[in-house]
Amino acid sequence: MFKNFTKASKKKKTDDPVQQESANNSQPHQLYTDLQQNEQQLRSIYANCSDIVYRTFFIEGQTKAILIYIDGLADSGGIESNVISPLMQEAEGKAYEIGQLAERKISASQAKPFTTFQECVEYLSNGLPILLRDHEATGLAFGLNKWEKRSIEEPVAESGIRGSREGFTETLRTNTSLIRRIVKSPMLKTEQMKIGGYTQTNVIIAYIEGLVDKTLVEEVRNRLGRIRIDGILESGYIEELIEDMPYSPFPQLLSTERPDVTCANLLEGRVAILVEGTPFVLIAPITLFSLMQSAEDYYQRFWVSTAMRWLRYMFTLISMLLPSLYVAILTFHHEMVPGSLLISMAVSREAVPFPALVEALIMEVTFEALREAGVRLPKQVGSAVSIVGALVIGQAAVQAGLVSAPMVIVVAITGISSFMIPRYIAGIAIRLLRFPLIFLAGSLGLLGIMMGIIAIVLHLSSLRSFGVPYLSAIATPKMKELKDVLIRAPWWMMNTRPRLTGDYNEYRQAPNQKPRPEQGGEA
Repeated sequence: MFKNFTKASKKKKTDDPVQQESANNSQPHQLYTDLQQNEQQLRSIYANCSDIVYRTFFIEGQTKAILIYIDGLADSGGIESNVISPLMQEAEGKAYEIGQLAERKISASQAKPFTTFQECVEYLSNGLPILLRDHEATGLAFGLNKWEKRSIEEPVAESGIRGSREGFTETLRTNTSLIRRIVKSPMLKTEQMKIGGYTQTNVIIAYIEGLVDKTLVEEVRNRLGRIRIDGILESGYIEELIEDMPYSPFPQLLSTERPDVTCANLLEGRVAILVEGTPFVLIAPITLFSLMQSAEDYYQRFWVSTAMRWLRYMFTLISMLLPSLYVAILTFHHEMVPGSLLISMAVSREAVPFPALVEALIMEVTFEALREAGVRLPKQVGSAVSIVGALVIGQAAVQAGLVSAPMVIVVAITGISSFMIPRYIAGIAIRLLRFPLIFLAGSLGLLGIMMGIIAIVLHLSSLRSFGVPYLSAIATPKMKELKDVLIRAPWWMMNTRPRLTGDYNEYRQAPNQKPRPEQGGEA
């Protein structure tokens, strides 16, 4: 009998968190004309909520009213000076209706009328104080929300020598203002929606009308609109719910803390997704080469930027392939190593009891653990623990005969190479792929490495980011598409935007922008 009751209760539960919230917070749709009924209903909705403030007073000494707000989310000083004080003054003539109070008595910058409890709860949750008046079924919400927020600082994960020092914060309106300060055109559009049955997180889709393909914006809207979840706490939630291939280790959206990077992508016809409560903004669509570009590439001399970009490509390959190549050569392909070097390596491995495959796995796992420990520890001791730990453990492991000195060097070079990747999310994907390549190298040698490389290339060729091929920049090589891929061409050569979709605004600047000092002041 108890089992049957349990099964029946499970069947009654709904899987939609939005429906669950609606069922739990069932309230009348329209406001009452009786103030006492409205107050009782709101007190029942916000039962056991100690941070809700109810302030009862008389408007113009005649009509009873109540002001409700959430302590900590609303500006109590502004409420006192802009709302309560003007309304409590004695009437000098005819009493005003609640719709006229916002025009004649209240000095708050925003006053929004509402007629339903659903709107009332929404405004209160966003920190707006609400005013309800007796004998009227209409309320007013005032733009007097205020809460503690972090100041604008330099982004930690994307620091640079040259360029902006501003980074996004956890406040959504601060982030949109940082973008609007750079892109001042009214063609910059910011569409807002709410996602999350309980958190009701504000999410903004930002794009530049006339540069972005309309079908791309519509696709972003549709994917965000399909999300049904109880809460969104970070943009990573949304990233996993809207990407094209969720099982791929490679990121299909770019996350950034920098307003200049976001605006640069908007100017190329991409879409930005801003999420309340996180400084990380999502950019779509992207390609593999978007993850290898740094904001500083576009602020330095193009020769320097091109050289740095080639270094990144080279060290990315080293980060992914060097341990597996070392294992393959020591296990199967001794003839590829010069004789003197082979003898030196054999001597260093003489006391090591493990094969090269096990040795590489031990060192790689240890190095990744030290790196993760350095990230999670407090900043004051994190870097010291990671560096000192690597030195001490590496030296102790060599002296104990657990690993060889060449393997320590290989792992150290691999770790340094992974730091060259400008995007942390791309570096994680490379670090994950390193382990299956080591297994293939230990079992099949160079043949296994080639099989792994072919599998990775095939996967990248089939990968999409909002329908845009991941390798689109080199899949159909055109000179104008390669100006910002393998090299960073000078700005006076990058006349066109990258082609992401079928419909796009091709030209970003006028032709013939190359400096010609011999022409003097002529255009």
